[in-house]
Amino acid sequence: MTKLSSTPDPLDLLIEWARAGLPCALATVTSTWGSSPRPAGSMMAVCENGRIEGSVSGGCVEGAVIEEAATVMHTGTPAALSHGVSSDDAWAVGLACGGRLDVYVAAIGTPARPQGTLPLEMLETVAEKRRARVPVIMATELATGTCRLLYDTSTPATAPATDLEARLAARAREVFETGRSLRLEDEAGQAIWFLHLVPMPPRLLVVGAVHIAQVLAPMAQTTGFSVTVIDPRTQLATPERFPGITLDTDWPDEALARLGIDNQTAIVTLTHDAKLDDPTLQYALGSEAFYIGALGSRKTQASRVARLHEAGFDTGRIARIHGPVGLAIGAVGAAEIALSILAEIVAVRHNKPLGRVSGWA
Repeated sequence: MTKLSSTPDPLDLLIEWARAGLPCALATVTSTWGSSPRPAGSMMAVCENGRIEGSVSGGCVEGAVIEEAATVMHTGTPAALSHGVSSDDAWAVGLACGGRLDVYVAAIGTPARPQGTLPLEMLETVAEKRRARVPVIMATELATGTCRLLYDTSTPATAPATDLEARLAARAREVFETGRSLRLEDEAGQAIWFLHLVPMPPRLLVVGAVHIAQVLAPMAQTTGFSVTVIDPRTQLATPERFPGITLDTDWPDEALARLGIDNQTAIVTLTHDAKLDDPTLQYALGSEAFYIGALGSRKTQASRVARLHEAGFDTGRIARIHGPVGLAIGAVGAAEIALSILAEIVAVRHNKPLGRVSGWA
């Protein structure tokens, strides 16, 4: 299996910097106006050596946040920043209206620099859970910087000891259900906790190491997807054809079962081969995948649907398949078809279904 080349990630870089003994801090958006380009939970890592990664806005407050992070790294005391943005300033950074952007900045604490309120050990646990695709919330008490990890369990191990703990548990359930980071406020409407649902990278599993996959895989990586190309045909699934892409040469249904499919996973079949496509689709239809797509003409899709009916799948379940795959943008050639597929995946992920294709040959 070929190792996936990692892209810069704020949490991973914070761990790297802190392990190297470098002072660093995490800035996190805790609330924003509706049209902000960076939603609540967006992160920016800041290192004393001047390196930053990530973003908390369209650029209008980054400088102020970096300056505050320098102070936080020195003192260890977290800071809650509130930036009022006028309509004119908002337009300057590409927003539709003014509003307020709240950012929380916390230094990373290590044995050598224990004054930080966000422990390196906790970040390492979060990174481990994210690699295992286990949803986790970093819950921060904004007044003190105290941080704890919360997991998605339907029944808590113990009953909440206080009303605040009960409200915190209820808010955490809401965060897991909605997939959005949220604040817990007191009776006066003041934020007292921020529940940051640490995002798992969306994942794209491409079945078929074909020409379109050679374009689609790196394109999806640039938009933040973790990508694996699955194909038992080892003459096609080679590092030379897919540099920097994880390759899996098991049979698709076996690979999907081993990888585990969650609701942040998209699956696309590109083989035109029923021996590979059909087991993939049958497994995918029983999973939580947010997107299932299959390449082929309308005639190919009709034959595929008939086989799935024969296999016992009803019309409602089969309707989850986007086939023919991709948006109707008049795509010609592998690169444009790959673009149409990725655009449809992104649209579905953000609940913005768009037009359909006329059918690829």
